[in-house]
Amino acid sequence: MMIEGLPNSWRDALKPAVETESFAALLKFVTAEREQHQVFPPEEDVFHAFRLTPLEQVKVLILGQDPYHDDGQAHGLSFSVRPGVAFPPSLRNIFKELVDDVGVEVPKHGSLESWARQGVLLLNTVLTVRAHEANSHRKRGWEQFTDHVIQVVNQRPGVAFVLWGNPAQEKRPLIDDRHLVVASVHPSPLSARRGFFGSKPFSKINQFLAQSNQQLIDWQIGDAAR
Repeated sequence: MMIEGLPNSWRDALKPAVETESFAALLKFVTAEREQHQVFPPEEDVFHAFRLTPLEQVKVLILGQDPYHDDGQAHGLSFSVRPGVAFPPSLRNIFKELVDDVGVEVPKHGSLESWARQGVLLLNTVLTVRAHEANSHRKRGWEQFTDHVIQVVNQRPGVAFVLWGNPAQEKRPLIDDRHLVVASVHPSPLSARRGFFGSKPFSKINQFLAQSNQQLIDWQIGDAAR
């Protein structure tokens, strides 16, 4: 993984996290995994979210768990897939709530890059996964790295943090009360009907951004990734 691919703002802010023995061990583990197994996302996409959303532009953080583990899905943004890839079930439910909440048109593709370019950091707690083995890279060091990311974003003024599911909500202690925290069950089919549907996260985020004099997020996803 090319840490040098991180934008300067992120590289400087995350320096205390990447210059550790645990992070070196993590890199060694992921390299060995790629030599023996198929690992998602591709190496060049592991830090894709950071390239699309520089630290100084972050105003929303949507926290997922680990990347999609089926072929051709993960590309470094939580919950997102590239155009032409079928919507995974969680993303399908996110789009259902999006349409119901803010009245946008049903997206024709699953790339959330347009959100990322507006300051929505699409972060997973774990940034790699072995193909077809969910949670296979948990507790290998990614959590310490992404906890540091959350703490760095917490230092920014007026951020909306979106915590879907128990693993994401466990990060609540890392977030100051001055920020907006939108928390609910995960959008997966196993839980979405127990509090995700009807939670109106997208309108809550824009209401918060308006109150803090920040530009609203245009949640509409166009016909092609921008």
